[in-house]
Amino acid sequence: MSKGNRDRAEKARRIVVQQKAAERRRQVTVWTSVAVAVVLLIAGFIGYSTLAGQDKGKLVTPSSAVDDGTAFAVGTGTVVVDLYEDFMCPNCKNFETASGAKLREMATSNKITLRYHVVSILDRASNGTKYSTRSAGAAAAAGEAGKFTEFHDVLYANQPAEGSDGLTNAKIIELATSVGLTGDKFADAVNSGTYEPWATHATEVFSERHFNGTPTVVVNGTQVEQPSLENITQAIDKAAG
Repeated sequence: MSKGNRDRAEKARRIVVQQKAAERRRQVTVWTSVAVAVVLLIAGFIGYSTLAGQDKGKLVTPSSAVDDGTAFAVGTGTVVVDLYEDFMCPNCKNFETASGAKLREMATSNKITLRYHVVSILDRASNGTKYSTRSAGAAAAAGEAGKFTEFHDVLYANQPAEGSDGLTNAKIIELATSVGLTGDKFADAVNSGTYEPWATHATEVFSERHFNGTPTVVVNGTQVEQPSLENITQAIDKAAG
């Protein structure tokens, strides 16, 4: 082979070597970019999951709550009456108007134990403000302060229309002052949503018990299908023997 041919062959060989090296560098760059993208995706998912968990909040159960921490009780009677209500529910207000005072009287005289379960099945009816959850959470804060029944009654006396935005937190706190809830602890609990996860939990238990509407009344474990005062009283008398 002539010297010129040898030079051309050597030049061609160097070009091939350079091309292979460039291809290897390109592959390394591609796989490095893929690895970085995967790491960033995983980190982003972990970050989102952490924030979602923080947004959901920690379940705080009021110390005075009964029935596995889902209700507030009045009275110590042997017959247990469980009442499930939603503060946005107009039928619940009607029920309270017709039957609430009599049931409360029976509870305070210890003929029955009346257990109030406030649930939040009507969040969809407050234009995204989650009034049912907020009001139920506020009731739990009132229960923790020993003012559940007073706060319960003042919320029904000022019930917003179904389909409205509901009461603001500021209005809820204002109403609470009228029943003696004047401290910062209650206001802070409402504004920070301390007991909103509790309201969600209470509603989940309500659903797990196969109830789906409010008001729901259960006497010694048996649901009163048409919860009029007459039917409830009959069920109580029957349970009492």
